[in-house]
Amino acid sequence: MENIDRKRTIVWEDPKNSARDAASISGLDYLKSIKDGRINPPPVAMLVGYKISEVDNGYAVFELNPEEYHYNPFSTVHGGIITTLLDTTITASVLSTLQKGISCSTVEIKVNFIRSITAKTKILRCEAKPIHIGKRLATAEGRLKDKNGNLYAHGISTCSIFKIRIA
Repeated sequence: MENIDRKRTIVWEDPKNSARDAASISGLDYLKSIKDGRINPPPVAMLVGYKISEVDNGYAVFELNPEEYHYNPFSTVHGGIITTLLDTTITASVLSTLQKGISCSTVEIKVNFIRSITAKTKILRCEAKPIHIGKRLATAEGRLKDKNGNLYAHGISTCSIFKIRIA
């Protein structure tokens, strides 16, 4: 068996530089700014390795290239990584609809894993859109597919919507 030295270095910016100032920027403008490189992605994006590839009002797409370092003990991508990608994309789809002074947070998420993912799967595309946006709660759904449109996982989430208190 080949002995390969495997290591990964993760570099991120100060989280203060990537945090959304909800009082001064809408959710959509914030997400577009991350996509366009005007605002740094949050540290978790650097850790997991996902990025925004598309965002519009009520729509978000994040991509992830599955790697060995995402593996669980069964040599497939850990369900927590898949759930994180779905949660991020689904919540971003809700956030993209929110104006200045309003934010959201995941209350619950349910994920269905359809098929295993490995590094051989290549780039995965997670697409999400809201089902319902209310005053205090939103529901949204996401689907994780490969470039051929094969479904690997899907999820549905409830997000709390709340006003940001401005000091």
